[in-house]
Amino acid sequence: MMIWRKKSSFVFSISVIVAVFVWGQMGMYLAHLMFDINLRMNIFKFCLSLFKENSFYYFLMIILLNAIIAHSVLLTGIKSIKQFVRSRRFKSKIMSLQNITLTEQIKKEYQLQQQNIVIIDHDQLMAFTLGFRNPRIVLSSALIRLLDEYELEAVLEHETFHQNNYDSIKIFMLQIISQTLWFIPLTKWTYENYKIISELSADEYAITKTGSELGLSSALLKLIKNYFNDRTAPILAHFADSTVNYRLQQLVEPKSSIPVKLKTSAIVISIQVLLIFMSMIVLAIT
Repeated sequence: MMIWRKKSSFVFSISVIVAVFVWGQMGMYLAHLMFDINLRMNIFKFCLSLFKENSFYYFLMIILLNAIIAHSVLLTGIKSIKQFVRSRRFKSKIMSLQNITLTEQIKKEYQLQQQNIVIIDHDQLMAFTLGFRNPRIVLSSALIRLLDEYELEAVLEHETFHQNNYDSIKIFMLQIISQTLWFIPLTKWTYENYKIISELSADEYAITKTGSELGLSSALLKLIKNYFNDRTAPILAHFADSTVNYRLQQLVEPKSSIPVKLKTSAIVISIQVLLIFMSMIVLAIT
């Protein structure tokens, strides 16, 4: 039963719903400013209506609201462009290191002919999923030499989950949301915890597919051992990253509940901000 997958969908949905609501209000406000569209249900317009037109506080509120919206729009655009450029460069670098023979060998051995997978010649231990629209699994030759067939199968299944679930773009979206909507702490919580839950979901999927925790456990332990023995060869996401402690705990005690807690202060502030937004809409309608 894919318990963690359901939790990851829930966490992701919370952030997206909040973002759609707030960004939608921002978009309506921009439409009002640029095209003079009459709005009845907009929190930003309602904020301005609370102050006497052409007063000092009226213009101060305009500056504040415009600054928040400009920050959100510019940050989203800049981050998206940077990510696009970096992804293209990194993809080119990865493809230049591709070992075509080894890639075809692994595809055939593990029946992955329909999957987008690349094996690269590299001395570092790497296993991650790259790309947004057509994500591909990337493994290094060093990793393949280190793991046995059962361990490698577990790693492949783990990364297959990330690939099929489009976790790369989801994590990027949550990062953008948490940075642009910084005044709602709930968004930062969803971003940080989705990364943890997505790894646990991928482990859960790998165990289900391989039929045992042994391959996954052994692969993780080997990667951890080699990481601490050789600091010049860091392990890259997704397979072994900062969530490894949670993953080991889940493997040792599969029935235990791993707390993915939200601080009380974050809950209170987020609820207050959202209630203010909702009350403004109600007041604007009436």
